[in-house]
Amino acid sequence: MEQAALISIVVILGLGIFSQWLAWRIQWPSIVIMSIAGLLIGPVFGLINPQAALGDLYSPLISLAVAVVLFEGSSSLDVRELRGISKSVFRIVTFGAFLAWIGGSLAAYYIAGLSLEVAFIIGGLFIVTGPTVIIPLLRQAKLKSRTATVLKWEGIIVDPFGPLLALFAYQVIKILVNEHLSFQYLWNFFLGAVFAVILGFIIGILVSVMVSRGLFPEYLKSPIILSFVLLCFMIGEVVMHETGMLAVTVMGLSIGRSKKYVSSIENVGHFVENISVILTSTIFILLTASLTREVIGQVFTLPIIGFVIVMLFIVRPLSIWISTIKTELSIAEKTLISWIAPRGVVALTVSGYFASVLIDDGYQDATLLTALTFALVFITVCAHGFTIGPLAKKLKLASSEPPGVLIVGASSFSVALAKSLQQFKIPVLITDSSEDRLQPAMDKGIETFQGEILAEHTQFEIDFVPYETILAMTGDAAYNALIYQSYVPEFGYNNTFVLPVESPDSDEKGKEVATSLKAHLLFGEDAIFRELNRQVNTSYSIKTVEIDEKHKVNKEDIKRYGTPLFVKKKDDSLEFITWRQRFTLDDGDELVLLGETRNKN
Repeated sequence: MEQAALISIVVILGLGIFSQWLAWRIQWPSIVIMSIAGLLIGPVFGLINPQAALGDLYSPLISLAVAVVLFEGSSSLDVRELRGISKSVFRIVTFGAFLAWIGGSLAAYYIAGLSLEVAFIIGGLFIVTGPTVIIPLLRQAKLKSRTATVLKWEGIIVDPFGPLLALFAYQVIKILVNEHLSFQYLWNFFLGAVFAVILGFIIGILVSVMVSRGLFPEYLKSPIILSFVLLCFMIGEVVMHETGMLAVTVMGLSIGRSKKYVSSIENVGHFVENISVILTSTIFILLTASLTREVIGQVFTLPIIGFVIVMLFIVRPLSIWISTIKTELSIAEKTLISWIAPRGVVALTVSGYFASVLIDDGYQDATLLTALTFALVFITVCAHGFTIGPLAKKLKLASSEPPGVLIVGASSFSVALAKSLQQFKIPVLITDSSEDRLQPAMDKGIETFQGEILAEHTQFEIDFVPYETILAMTGDAAYNALIYQSYVPEFGYNNTFVLPVESPDSDEKGKEVATSLKAHLLFGEDAIFRELNRQVNTSYSIKTVEIDEKHKVNKEDIKRYGTPLFVKKKDDSLEFITWRQRFTLDDGDELVLLGETRNKN
């Protein structure tokens, strides 16, 4: 038994991470790949049954994983994101959620054939569009900030309230059908929900104060906060089932609010984000691998398919369009938001709980809940995962241009580089704190931003979606290094580069640069900030060489032509030249160099 559990855990963890990588490589929604992987190793080939292997630990492990993901999502929320769309978000998470509950319940009753009691219970659960599904889709589609913010806030805020709404409906129905129960029973439910809110708020404030006073050593800060998250969830669940998610969501919101005052908490977010990626990768595989073939067979019945179609094309659009009447959202934004509503982990896990409880109470039609929920989850994940990108581009709510470049530091060279990138129709933004330094870029029609790139409020003033690469090219080496460290989590190691300010041998002859660092230092050892600006200001210019055959190039061999800057690949991607000695050129690529004008080809 122990060996089966060990094999299941290792296989699922490895398969989850591999699914994320494969989805990245083939540009598919990661959740689709994970769901397919779980179905293949579970009900299709019968290789692993996680529920049987893990036994009583199966449900608690999934619940704890969901708690961490919810905390990570809620702690990343910032009310400043709601600037200009607060009315829309409030309407969607209140009135819109209520309309979705009523519409989903009626669809479950009239289309899926559930009893009215079971329909209203499960209808409350189906309002959720949690962070485990919506955030990976937003990351993939690169939506504009307004639309992405609405979908993200809806997913995170509504996620804990879906199970609570279902639980509330269950409590009301028990009172109505059981004459021995009074409304005191319902009052206890409200007290449990209020307790969860107070618990999450107090623990969140407590953690923030302890961090601000330096009571945790730096290396223990992330594990301690993660322990508090699990403790908060556990206490909430012990007091009343399904309130733990509400408690950790409130805890995340209170800690997220304190980030404005306690900057050291920001680093914890990266740790929890990495943990949540691992957990998200495995939860879907755990759940789908535990399904039986009988449940999969029930999915393809006409009532269940009809229910999903009604939820997709009637319930969701109506709830969004009605709730957002006379709000800030445009028609295009309402159209996209009314289509995107993938269900995820919370719906699958909680529906299993309600299925067992309702069957014990004598509602035999509750046996359909698992199949009904899986059908809704899998179909919405696939439908929305594959369409969010194309639909967003069609509605002009996502960038349709090639991935852009964000340049930090306005100088003669950075302006010349930005101008050459523009000639390839690549979006470019130059940021600097000095308006005088930005003026030459503005005169040449290059998009600019005046402000401190490291300031926290900058993320709410710059739309980072169009930009995939960041170049730190100021004249301050320490400042460049700080930009690099700050934006690596945002752009990734392979898309974050630094222009050296001084040559490595300027202070110490023969001083070596770490091999790993060479991949992030731009251009060449002689191409330092001051020298490049001197060349641009004299007789040098940026030029392009077209490549008509595939070959590897050593930078030393082309120094006579100039300093290689980047390669514009034939698939429109960019490859910036770094201190690595060799790079590959393919037929159809274009090599961009900085060379003397008189040597122009």
